[in-house]
Amino acid sequence: MDSFFFNITDRCYQLTTVFKQGEQHITRADISNGLVFFDIALALREHKVLALKNLDRMNFIVSVRQGKCVIKDNINQQSTRLSENNTYLFATSRQDMEITIERSQMAQVFILFIGDFFIKRYLTDNENEPINFLYRKLQQELSLELINETPTDALSLYLIEKIVNAKNNEKMNSIISEHRAIEYMIHRFSLIDLHNPTEHTPEQIDIAGQAKNIILKNYHCPPSVKELASLCGTNDFKLKKIFKKVYQTTIYAYIQKLRLEKANLLLRESFYSVAEIALDVGYKHQGHFSAIFFKAYGVYPKDLKNSL
Repeated sequence: MDSFFFNITDRCYQLTTVFKQGEQHITRADISNGLVFFDIALALREHKVLALKNLDRMNFIVSVRQGKCVIKDNINQQSTRLSENNTYLFATSRQDMEITIERSQMAQVFILFIGDFFIKRYLTDNENEPINFLYRKLQQELSLELINETPTDALSLYLIEKIVNAKNNEKMNSIISEHRAIEYMIHRFSLIDLHNPTEHTPEQIDIAGQAKNIILKNYHCPPSVKELASLCGTNDFKLKKIFKKVYQTTIYAYIQKLRLEKANLLLRESFYSVAEIALDVGYKHQGHFSAIFFKAYGVYPKDLKNSL
């Protein structure tokens, strides 16, 4: 059985037209060894099926911008329905599946496939790193497992456009595309929740969980740490210590993460200005918000809006 990845080292960035009819297309791009994407834009009167049958260990990320698709795992006879404006991260160590793009007025889907040997390059000594978690997952025997599902944010759409449009660069398109693909992977992998309840006591899980739920409801205007601790029935020193242990982040960093993730989603919408989004997620000054956003994502909010 052939590998899905071309597995050779003397050529990079190979484009293959899988389907072409006017503006409709399915394009495959082998960015480099172990990194492949499909760019799909279709207006269908009938379903379009992509079959995948290999023995490769891989993660793949599916972003459905328009339309709907279904992934059928023929090994376990299970199907996963993917919805518009959502992005899905899967793990698989062997494939016999069908990705069906359902008929619609317009379907836009982007799929990035990442071989486990590509992921292995970036393993660290920190077992809590998402990259380590994903690599361990791929060493198991699984036909298809959904790891993560989140709404597609503005940064993801921005990076997808950069990955796809790298083909227009006359020089170094492979390096440019791989660089953007790695940025996309970093962003999508960072959204994985690696909280493991078995590592903590019931009291720690309860206190941290209470604090997290309160923050989720009030991240735009959160209580102080002392107020939060009081609401959780503990003191601020103990709360900060427990929260950091359970969620591997500080309370302040978690609040900022929630604010930026919400802003990233709102930036998809054309009817919100950057200033309005900043206020909505809890930042009084647009400049301060833009600086924090750039530090986290490497791009300014206004540039994301202008690119969409």
